Amino acid sequence: MSSAAGNAAYQRLKGRFARIAILGESQAMLHWDASAVMPPGGAAARGEQLATLAGLSHELMIDPALAADLGEAEASGAWDVANLALMREAQRRATALPTDLVEAAARANAACETVWREARAASDFRRVAPYLAEVVKLQRETAAALSVATGLSPYDSLMQGFQRGIGAADVEPIFDAYEAFLRDALPRAEQRQAQRPAAIEPRGPFAVPAQQALCRDMAQRAGLDFTHARLDESLHPFCGGTPSDVRITTRYEPGAFSQALLGVLHETGHALYERGLPTAYARQPVGEAAGMAAHESQSLIIEMQASRSDAFLGFLGPRLHAAFGGDATAYAPENLARLWRRVARGFIRIEADELTYPAHVILRFRLERALIGGDLAVADLPGAWNEGFARLLGLTPPDDARGCLQDIHWYDGAFGYFPSYTLGAMAAAQLMRAARIAVPGLDEALGRGDMAPLLGWLRMRVHGQGSRLGFQDLLREATGKLLDPADFTAHLAERYL
Repeated sequence: MSSAAGNAAYQRLKGRFARIAILGESQAMLHWDASAVMPPGGAAARGEQLATLAGLSHELMIDPALAADLGEAEASGAWDVANLALMREAQRRATALPTDLVEAAARANAACETVWREARAASDFRRVAPYLAEVVKLQRETAAALSVATGLSPYDSLMQGFQRGIGAADVEPIFDAYEAFLRDALPRAEQRQAQRPAAIEPRGPFAVPAQQALCRDMAQRAGLDFTHARLDESLHPFCGGTPSDVRITTRYEPGAFSQALLGVLHETGHALYERGLPTAYARQPVGEAAGMAAHESQSLIIEMQASRSDAFLGFLGPRLHAAFGGDATAYAPENLARLWRRVARGFIRIEADELTYPAHVILRFRLERALIGGDLAVADLPGAWNEGFARLLGLTPPDDARGCLQDIHWYDGAFGYFPSYTLGAMAAAQLMRAARIAVPGLDEALGRGDMAPLLGWLRMRVHGQGSRLGFQDLLREATGKLLDPADFTAHLAERYL
């Protein structure tokens, strides 16, 4: 075969994968619409729409013509070689799955997510249990089929769909070590906190329009361009859409502003990653984000590392007082630090502090692995959740809403995702440490509310790399080493111990 024919095959593949990417973009927009603005009566039709798009995308991926081009294609240059390798990996995963299974899973996920919203509001797991059982059944079938194609364990084959190159054998010792660290660090942090002055809670109400304006302003200061982005409301904050039309959501409470603001800063980190992906490889596998652990590192470096730093709190405090009024003491940087770095054992993952948050993830990792492995029945999930939570944090959830119903992920079919949250937090600490060394005056810029120096470094070291590199190689090139949880525990020790 001539190199010209190989290159022609590669060019055809780029066109095919661009079409598949456009179908994915359409699904992303329909998911955003379902969470942000769709009336409840549209749920059944939306499930069919998403299932159909998933089926069309899958049919394109398993088309024999695509397989033929993959057999002929040649590529040169690091980016195109990586792109072709990712194409082959995607096609191998897709051909492992029959189209009817892909459509059935999409349909079951959509139905389960809709019922989950009702069950969560009513704190009634039994209402959604049969729907979740169907989702788990189909995810087990998916995992089994992918396992045959990839040579990985069923659970690892699902993990690879969210973050390639990381498996349960990598995660388990990291999580076991963190559990041991937490057992010692948490009571010490609580004791230290008890010896300090109590944080002053700002007094509301906090007008929602003022919160909306503040959230938008802070997202813009972080670097988000609203000619390519939207900020809306949803039950569960998230970032979706496409790199050129990114959608973030939050939820507002008149009695408290912190959750909305910090949620927006978190989702802005995700959005900035999407906006910074290499446009030369848009709609190509290599032009996508490097995985969900990489994505979480970008949301957490903005929210936890930068926005909760002493420097940025000094900038933010006066702006909060200007927006909401009241006692200026409540918005002093040292008080904001006590508020937003407060260690508190609690039931809700998205409200957890940095120190206890990984315990929430460790629990979910262990439970979802057991669900996929067939070692835990769906009907037994609430009891297993409560038992595991008590072991990790010494608390027993009082109801399902504050237990196994609180997250959308499993009810939307996302198994293998949860480890990415804590891997991302660890990577964020490692990246921030490297950024402080590489970018002189980084904290002084944060003190002026200027995240441009940090964003510029991230654009070069992370965003602009797309998925050319795996998670570990991305960290090695950016920081000089593979994932090192010690950077995270050192950050926690400095901040809390």
